Amino acid sequence: MKVLAVTSEVFPLVKTGGLADVCGALPAALAAEGVSVVTLVPGYPPVLAKLPDAVSILDIADLFGGPARVLRGQTGALDVVAIDAPHLYARAGDPYVGPDGVDWPDNAVRFATLGRVAATLATGALAVDAVHLHDWQAGLTAAYLRQRDEPVPGIVATVHNLAFQGLFGAHMLQTLGLSPEQFIPDGLEYHGAISFLKASLIYADRITTVSPTYADEIRTAEGGMGLDGVLRRRGLNVSGILNGIDTDIWDPEIDPSIPVRFGRGKPARRAANKVALQRRFGLAENGTALLCGVVSRMSWQKGLDLLLEVVPALRAENMQLALLGSGEPALQAAFSAAAARDPDYVGCMFGYDETIAHLIQAGSDALLVPSRFEPCGLTQLCALRYGSIPFVARVGGLADTVIDANAASLAQGVATGVQFAPVTRPALEQALRRLGALWRNVPAWRRTQRNAMAMDVSWRGPAASYARLFRALRA
Repeated sequence: MKVLAVTSEVFPLVKTGGLADVCGALPAALAAEGVSVVTLVPGYPPVLAKLPDAVSILDIADLFGGPARVLRGQTGALDVVAIDAPHLYARAGDPYVGPDGVDWPDNAVRFATLGRVAATLATGALAVDAVHLHDWQAGLTAAYLRQRDEPVPGIVATVHNLAFQGLFGAHMLQTLGLSPEQFIPDGLEYHGAISFLKASLIYADRITTVSPTYADEIRTAEGGMGLDGVLRRRGLNVSGILNGIDTDIWDPEIDPSIPVRFGRGKPARRAANKVALQRRFGLAENGTALLCGVVSRMSWQKGLDLLLEVVPALRAENMQLALLGSGEPALQAAFSAAAARDPDYVGCMFGYDETIAHLIQAGSDALLVPSRFEPCGLTQLCALRYGSIPFVARVGGLADTVIDANAASLAQGVATGVQFAPVTRPALEQALRRLGALWRNVPAWRRTQRNAMAMDVSWRGPAASYARLFRALRA
């Protein structure tokens, strides 16, 4: 069975977040299920640089204002098709945002191009059985396919984060090649604008989210971001399939990024990584302190403003903080000031560094994820794999992947982390006190850590679910 995955980023070619990790790891897991995946991605400079032997499979004289080629190549196990359209993608830096920190003004055209080429390939040169659309950037693929009179492949739309919807002015309708008949409330119209994401929700055969709990949350007024009505109307066509992680890349027994490798049978070896992490972030080398790690976008969604408020509570519980992230300038400045005030206990690095991310997972005692909403989250899955106790808000995929260390789960020996709710400062502070109590109960902590490292966080189960979905559509 052949599937075309359509995405705006894929690891290791281009990455700004977890979307790239998902799109980079899922094809190999699907191959084990007998599903062959070709991944379509815009031809940003880093993508083309990593496909030196790619060959052209389609030439387009005029693609939204300029010539383009569609190239196909291989990188590792990934079968990649890239859109070489210099007038749209030959830009340095972030795929979505210009050097001024503002979205590229032609993003509507740039990602409509992704959808237009996907629709052309799916029914032409690639002739696939299904297309798999990832987030709003791929959304117009479904709209373009539904314009065709010929039979089209099954369409699966996966929502990684409903908060990002790809909204653009109605004046772009003709420019993007969309029909007026599609610009209706039961189509891609959203409060007078074009919604790329809504297009995929309306025109896809099946909608998935990246966790079962998130699938429930987005069908409520509180979590639906204005699209809950659309999602409720889709009924049983909406489901949640939990994400996994690439357990070959995230494997503490062979990880080349960490000073000392370890496994479930030898968790004590993590201590050397803790010291390395404390040194890297300029923290006091204090073995009795509970070292908390954070690897996150710095935003309201991720709850880092609340984490900033409870830094004194962390200090009172003898907890250190090592934070790696980037995002809102005000949050970065505030965390930088907190680190300057108490450098033995708070350390920050702004930006993203894959090696440092691995070190945080391998060296922290606990990993903090206080998100207000979280479709799935990958960082807590990595933490489970590396024996860093996940401390998470009880939302979305965080609720689905972490078993709270309450009295019952501790008595039964099944706890894997700490959850808290609601996402407020008092609840967060109370949960930190629970985390501190667990840390001081060494036998319970070690048992929780072993349980965490025994969890299957791979793509095996999720890939089997996707394969069943694709086959059901083909049937």
